[in-house]
Amino acid sequence: MATMNWAAVNADPRFRDLHRRKSRFLWGLMAISVVYYFLLPIGAAYFQDLFKTKIWGVINFGLFFAWSEFIVAWGIAWIYARRANREFDALSAQINRDAMKNGGNR
Repeated sequence: MATMNWAAVNADPRFRDLHRRKSRFLWGLMAISVVYYFLLPIGAAYFQDLFKTKIWGVINFGLFFAWSEFIVAWGIAWIYARRANREFDALSAQINRDAMKNGGNR
């Protein structure tokens, strides 16, 4: 059984491009999620009148915003899954096939 030459895989320009694009995309998604996450405590502390505003029955804006955190998290997961399925997974599978075919030597 051939051993994988991980240094060769890491030196593959396709792998480096994949890593760069995926990292940039993930950092962007993380920034959006962190900013949105911290809007809740910041809003609750500094915009109390807004967060106390009734929307429907006993549901106020603060509670609605807190629930929206789940929707945003699911949305970010969905966006990542779509991009990964469409772009990242195909390229990583191709890199993996080539690495397995020639033992990681390029």
